[in-house]
Amino acid sequence: MTIILPCIARQCMKESPQATGLCMSSRIFKSVLFALAACALLNGPASAGYPDRLIKIVVPFAPGGGTDVVARTLAQEMARDLGVSVIIENRPGAGTIIGTQSVATSAPDGYTLLMGTFANAVNPSLQAKLPYDAHHDFAAVALVARSFNIVVVNPASPIKTIADLIAAAKAEPDKLSYGTYGTGTSAHLAGELFKHMAKVNLTTVPYKGAAPAITDLIGGQIQVMFTTVASAASLVEAGQLRAIAVTSAERSPAFPQLPTVSEAGVPGYAAEAWYGLYAPAKTPPEIIDRLNKSAAKAVQSEAFKKLGVNEGLVMVAQPPDALDRYFDGEEARWRKVIQDAGIKSE
Repeated sequence: MTIILPCIARQCMKESPQATGLCMSSRIFKSVLFALAACALLNGPASAGYPDRLIKIVVPFAPGGGTDVVARTLAQEMARDLGVSVIIENRPGAGTIIGTQSVATSAPDGYTLLMGTFANAVNPSLQAKLPYDAHHDFAAVALVARSFNIVVVNPASPIKTIADLIAAAKAEPDKLSYGTYGTGTSAHLAGELFKHMAKVNLTTVPYKGAAPAITDLIGGQIQVMFTTVASAASLVEAGQLRAIAVTSAERSPAFPQLPTVSEAGVPGYAAEAWYGLYAPAKTPPEIIDRLNKSAAKAVQSEAFKKLGVNEGLVMVAQPPDALDRYFDGEEARWRKVIQDAGIKSE
């Protein structure tokens, strides 16, 4: 504007010095308004008008799992609020590292996001070297929801409570086994935390997914699992599995009859899964704020309420700094479990 205004004024004086006031009050005034609008467009923040095109949420898992379901529900509800399409891109591999890295190296413009999970907090302790910095390459957007696992046994098992499980493990060390579906998964580390805090030993049996592990639990090849609600709820309802506790810090409204592991015999025990939305580092704060508000609105929807029951979720939708604090706490806690148990990535 410091260049445009003097030029306009000089042109007006050349045409008619006496009419300068009139000129400025009509034609020149319109020119000034045009110049101001142009300056606003040229010099305004990059986030002006955000969003104006498709937004992508990267899910670092294959389609169909719990993270994918949560992300798709979130995308659907945020699209309604933001007025643009929000799609899911599944990029599984290397224990979530491939998909996570793709977001770390994306433009910080709010159009590529990451659905972060439990894996984000444990990978720095499992991997000697990551192709990204878990703390500095991402900007927290919102802690969307927390979840928990459910402790299940074969319905024919004499184990009916956490106290029974502890007693059986102490009576026959190394005889009881629990199934996991991947090193460093919530099902694996929930079991390792239990072993450490209850001072018992359970043999870890790894599987390539929840389904084959549950099949062996039903068949009696393993004795217990700390599995997700989504993978076990229908089987518990059908009587094919017996649920004995939840791993969350508080009882779940979805299973009010089940005690927590903590109140059932292992004081202080808590193992949660979680879902957090991230953007690449250096994404403008006004974009982060817009996305946070949209995510908070999304989890209040009927679709998320239904999902909460089916998946055992506790909706949170907290601000970015809450996600940062939660992540730091989870990373520190699981680092100790991983180091004490001598767990290494596959």
